[in-house]
Amino acid sequence: MSFRGINTTVIQIRRQVFTEVARMAYANVKGEQANHLMRKIPYTIIPGEEGKLRKDIFLERAIVEERVRLAMGLPTRRMDEHNSVVSGLEDASIADKYYDPPLVNVIKFACNRCPEKLVKVSDLCQGCLAHPCMEVCPKKAITWESGRSTIDQDKCIKCGRCVTVCPYNAIVKTERPCAAACGMGAIHSDELGRAEIDYSKCVSCGQCLVNCPFGAIADKGQIYQLIQGFNRGDRIYALVAPAFINQFPSLASTGKLKAALKAIGFCDVVEVAIGADLCTVDEAHDFLEEVPEKLDFMATSCCPAWSMMAKNAFPGLAKNISMTMTPMVFTARMMKQADPEARMCFIGPCAAKKLEASRRTVRSDVDFVLTFEELAGIIEAKDLDLDSLEVDPAEMDLCYASAAGRGFAQSGGVAKAVADKIKEWRPDMEVKIASAQGLADCKKLLMLAKAGKYNGYLLEGMGCPGGCIGGAGTIADPVRTAAVLNKYVKDAEFTDPEQSAFMSNIHMLKDDPNFEV
Repeated sequence: MSFRGINTTVIQIRRQVFTEVARMAYANVKGEQANHLMRKIPYTIIPGEEGKLRKDIFLERAIVEERVRLAMGLPTRRMDEHNSVVSGLEDASIADKYYDPPLVNVIKFACNRCPEKLVKVSDLCQGCLAHPCMEVCPKKAITWESGRSTIDQDKCIKCGRCVTVCPYNAIVKTERPCAAACGMGAIHSDELGRAEIDYSKCVSCGQCLVNCPFGAIADKGQIYQLIQGFNRGDRIYALVAPAFINQFPSLASTGKLKAALKAIGFCDVVEVAIGADLCTVDEAHDFLEEVPEKLDFMATSCCPAWSMMAKNAFPGLAKNISMTMTPMVFTARMMKQADPEARMCFIGPCAAKKLEASRRTVRSDVDFVLTFEELAGIIEAKDLDLDSLEVDPAEMDLCYASAAGRGFAQSGGVAKAVADKIKEWRPDMEVKIASAQGLADCKKLLMLAKAGKYNGYLLEGMGCPGGCIGGAGTIADPVRTAAVLNKYVKDAEFTDPEQSAFMSNIHMLKDDPNFEV
C-alpha cells in the first residue's frame, strides 16, 4: 500500500523540499546568491546539530540535497566522486528546460537495502503439532528444528503457501516495497543490495517513489523552471486535471483554487476535462472505424504509463492502442490556438505525464508539468492567506466540461465515456468494455486480449490503483477522493456552458473545421 492520505515524515520532507525550492525561485536571484540559497535549503529542512531521523544529521542533509537537485530537474550526483550540490544550477535556471532522463531516480545512500523477497518464520511460531507449513511446502524447504519451523532460504521459492496456512500468522512474506509496487518488474537490487531501476522496463508511473518508506526514490520536477517563467513575465495557463478534487482541503471550492493559482502567477486556469471531452469523441470515432473490421479490439490511450507498457511489453498489440491524444495534449493545443504566445502548465496526479510532455511531439504544446504535491509546495512557498483569498463570483468554476470528461479521473471512466458516446450515436450498438487498474493487472488484461478473450471490446488501462486519483503525485486518500469526485461529476450535469465567455469561445474553436489537433 502507499502512504497517500497519511502525513508521514517522508511526505513532510518531500513537501518541504518543494516549498524551499519554490521560495528560492521566487527570490529571483542568480549567481552566488542562488548558490547560497540552494546550499542553505538542507539546513532549513534539517536544523540543529543532532540527527533525529536516521541518527546521522549529515546523511539526512545529504539526502535532502539530492532531493533538492531532483526537484529542480538536476541529476543525482555520483557517490564515488566529488561534485558540489550546486553543480548544474545555472543550466537549470532557465524557464525553457525540459526533463533529462531518467525521470525517476534512486538516491542510493538513502536506500535501506531491503530484501527483494523473503519468507520468514517469526517468533510467533508455537511449534504446533500439525505443522501445516511443512506439509504444504512444495519444495520441502521447511524443517522442524529446536521446537519450531525453520525455512531453508536456498530451497524456498517464495510461493507463500506456508504463510496462508499458519494458524498463528507466524510466517511472514516480505518484499522490497518499491518492487512490490512496480507492476513492470523494473526494480531489482544492485551489487550492494540497493534498489536499482531497469529503465528499459520502467514506464515512470511513480508508484515506487510513493511506496518507499525511506524516501529513497524521487522524480525530477520543474518547479524552479516554472517560477522562472513567472519571474520573467510569461503568460502561463494552469491546465488542471479533474483529479484535483479533494487534494487541497484549504481550497475546497473550484473558485478558491482558481484564485490561488492566479495568486502564485498563472494568468488563467482551465480544467483538462475539456480535453477529455475531445478525447471521448475521437476515441469513439476510432472504435467505430477500426473494430472489428480492422482490429480485434481497441485500447484507450489516456494513461501514458499504460500506453507505454502496452507498446513495450506487447509490441504486436501496439496497433490496438488508440492514436488519440491524451486530454492534457488536447487541452494544451486548444489553448495555444486560442492564445498562441502563451505557455501551458499541466497540473495533475501523474509522474508519467512529465515523461509524456518531454516527448518531441508534445514539447511544443506542454511547457511544464507539476504534480498536485508540487503545487501544494508552491502555494505554501507563496505564503498565501488561503482563508482570506477573494474569489470572483464570475469565476467560481474552472470551465464547462461534461460529467463524462470529469469522470476520466477514475478507473473505468474513460471506457464508460467512450461507450456512452458510441451509444449516443448508435443506439442499437452494444459496446463491451473491460478495464484494469495498476500495471500488473493491466498486463494480465492485455495477455487475455492477446489470447483472443476480448475480441470486439474496448479496453481501458490505468497505471495507478483507482486510476488518476491514485496517481503518484496525489496527496489525499484515493478512496475518499473517489467519493468526492463522484459528486463533482454529478455537479457537471447542471453546469451552465455559457457562464464563461472564454471557455465558450474554446468550445466554438474545437467545433471549427479549421481547428487542427
